Amino acid sequence: MKYQAVIFDCDGVLVDSETLGNRVLAEMITDIGFPLSPEDAVQQFKGGKLADCLAVVEAQMGQKLPADFATQVRAQMAVVFQSELQPILGVREALEAIPVQKCVASNGPEEKMALTLKITDLARFFEGRIYSAYTVGVWKPEPDLYLYAASQMGVRPEDCVVIEDSHLGVQAAVAAGIPVLGYADHSSPAELEALGAQTFRSMQELPELLGFSAPLSGN
Repeated sequence: MKYQAVIFDCDGVLVDSETLGNRVLAEMITDIGFPLSPEDAVQQFKGGKLADCLAVVEAQMGQKLPADFATQVRAQMAVVFQSELQPILGVREALEAIPVQKCVASNGPEEKMALTLKITDLARFFEGRIYSAYTVGVWKPEPDLYLYAASQMGVRPEDCVVIEDSHLGVQAAVAAGIPVLGYADHSSPAELEALGAQTFRSMQELPELLGFSAPLSGN
């Protein structure tokens, strides 16, 4: 087997939360008088740290957001996730077909990952192996989080592979010296490839791309 461990981003790779989360963010920013579409929110903020996203919004608005705005956003996201969040199509079957160590490494807080993975019945694949940039204190596109994840699993960076869907995540993996596959179902394949990723469009392809099995069939 080529790889000894697979490191997954969470939002947009395991759980279909990017669209939902950015919809909530766009609606709440619009409600305070600064119109923002969900599509523009995804384009600007995909894969980013919430504090950085809100700093961009403040710069665009020319004023400060309410002090507890980030807390309000996270609370509303949790409500929406409970009722609407789904796993990425085919990812559960792909995880079952990958026989090596697996972990999650995300710019999001560990509490958010724990919630979204529980809702989508994916937590069982990553027990004790959920790593947050908030723990490391450094966020993608810096390489630290992915290097930390590899170290925690006891695997050299070059013997891991990262599964990402965002520019920031691909840049982080490349900077860490870790091969990266770019999930491009809702991203531009050309843009991810330009940053150094090999792209794919369906989770059914993933086990074979990793060298573990033939493509999966069905959903």
